[in-house]
Amino acid sequence: MDITTAALSPRALSLAQALVRINTVSANSNLELIHLARDELSRLGVVSRLTYNAEKTKANLFATLGEGKPAGVILSGHTDTVPWDGQDWSDDPLSGSVRDGRLYARGSADMKSFIAIALAHAGDFLASKAPFAIHLAFSYDEEIGCFGVKELIADMRDAGVAPLACIVGEPTSMVPAIAHKGVYRYKCCVRGKEAHSSLTPRSVNAIEMAARVVGKLRDMAETFEREEPRYPGFDVPFSTASVGQFHGGIADNVVPRDAEFRYEFRDLPTADAGRMQQEVIAHARSLEPAMKAVAPEAGFSFETICEIPSFLGSAGDAVTRLAQRLSGERGTTLVAFGTEAGIFKNSGIPTVVCGPGSINQAHQPDEYVSLEQLARCEAFMRGLAAAREIG
Repeated sequence: MDITTAALSPRALSLAQALVRINTVSANSNLELIHLARDELSRLGVVSRLTYNAEKTKANLFATLGEGKPAGVILSGHTDTVPWDGQDWSDDPLSGSVRDGRLYARGSADMKSFIAIALAHAGDFLASKAPFAIHLAFSYDEEIGCFGVKELIADMRDAGVAPLACIVGEPTSMVPAIAHKGVYRYKCCVRGKEAHSSLTPRSVNAIEMAARVVGKLRDMAETFEREEPRYPGFDVPFSTASVGQFHGGIADNVVPRDAEFRYEFRDLPTADAGRMQQEVIAHARSLEPAMKAVAPEAGFSFETICEIPSFLGSAGDAVTRLAQRLSGERGTTLVAFGTEAGIFKNSGIPTVVCGPGSINQAHQPDEYVSLEQLARCEAFMRGLAAAREIG
């Protein structure tokens, strides 16, 4: 079958519409979607493993299609989406409407369509004569820090499952991606000492102390841009640092006691985000003696928001060659956005990122994925069911 001209099946489109019509913004539960997937698999006699968050409001799903085969290939997707508050949509973000050859909805590109097409071909995977199983791995809370997948992988290991490879179905226009940057986000809280603004020597200005660390982050960002060895293929071929939020102060004539800011590093696969964060902390600690001389309680504290490792695969990996063969793509690409791929790779599973749609449409008003991309993904799944080897 020519994957560039294959038609999308009504079953795959119907499932994709069903999934995007469920509101799984990360602040909400994803259980309705997970239960839909579980029930679809149950009708085929497949038992799903569910792992929950602490509040039991969200779950991962892990299922094996082809029990008894020695090892398998994971098809990985996250079930949560980003919100759409304040965005100017032409239609209800949960409509799942189809027009002009596109499926419109939040999550259509990122990345419920991939999950739907994998589910639509569960029967094919069960009937496959391939010497490997197919594992479906659907996670929660990827968009806010890749939290769910860590529990999923731990549970998979506890169950004795040792997959051969993983395909993460994030939107790459069906071109296999073999690398992405990491995403490391932190919160810094600064405690100073308030005073009337006419008595500044008796105070510790939390905003001013915070600003010195913000300045350090800016210096680091400029150093990365000026000195870091380039990694060709990325839109921005060096690591970056940026501050995204800053809060502090209560009045113009009160020296602020408290300030808070949030920042991130997006590190190349060849860089060390841990070392970057330690450099920031060391700079903050160097400021504390002068602060504590005025107010012993003054100082800095840091909180990790998320740490999503960078991903570095290889064009020579068997799973990359498999993805190229199934997608009909000869080349590979790098992507700027973070995924769960680095977590799978760091757990010892060779991984590639390959899925329908473009990140240019994700997180945007009127997010969409083309039906042509979905058809290509469906042909990919059919080819996977018919495969006789991974490499």
